[in-house]
Amino acid sequence: MSTRTALVTGATAGIGRAVALRLAADGLHVVAHGRDPERGAKLTKEITASGGTARFLTADLANADEVTALARAAGEVDVLVNNAGIYALTSTPDTTVESFDRHFAVNTRAPFLLVGALAPAMAERGHGAIVNITASSATSPAPVGAAYGASKAAMELLTRSWAAEFGARGVRVNGVSPGPVRTAGTSALFGEAIEAVGQANLRSRIGEPEEIAGIVRFLVDDDSSYVNGTVVLANGGVRSAMPAA
Repeated sequence: MSTRTALVTGATAGIGRAVALRLAADGLHVVAHGRDPERGAKLTKEITASGGTARFLTADLANADEVTALARAAGEVDVLVNNAGIYALTSTPDTTVESFDRHFAVNTRAPFLLVGALAPAMAERGHGAIVNITASSATSPAPVGAAYGASKAAMELLTRSWAAEFGARGVRVNGVSPGPVRTAGTSALFGEAIEAVGQANLRSRIGEPEEIAGIVRFLVDDDSSYVNGTVVLANGGVRSAMPAA
């Protein structure tokens, strides 16, 4: 059986990096996308040093032409992990038009274009798996970050739409919705308060990128062959409000 190929966007840091390492360790050839060639080289070197195979491609996902070029350069893929994303936790009045448009360009339009370019060939071959990394803010509104949450909510609707569109032809489409996860981005955002953020869930801790990567690995594996159109919540469990006395 030939080695399956996985395209992972935003693969040089955080959850994307953990996903790329996990899929490579399980024998998939990883096409790692990112914007930093130095970090891309470091990732591919780490994968190959561990016995896996990988190559790196760069693209600005805010640029539609670069997204379509990325799909062409990736070639024939069996697995697509739409992980790359941006976020700015600003209020609605403080969110500029440019920021709003960039959120939807990177978080929503880029995955849309990648699926449009790559899923038909998966369907022709009769197999494929697509996993979209969304966010808890897609379903849990907050007083800031409305543009980010909206872009991720759109991804959850697209996940279900694509599952209906391609599922009968062998392409499964699912999502993972993480709560706060320990990455360079969240550490910079929350600083020393990052551990306190984790205390808000039922596990009383923040998540680790490797835990999300494990869910992605399950969703692209044959063990999840009957899972389609589902968004897996990985947020440690939400605390219920105590009823009033």
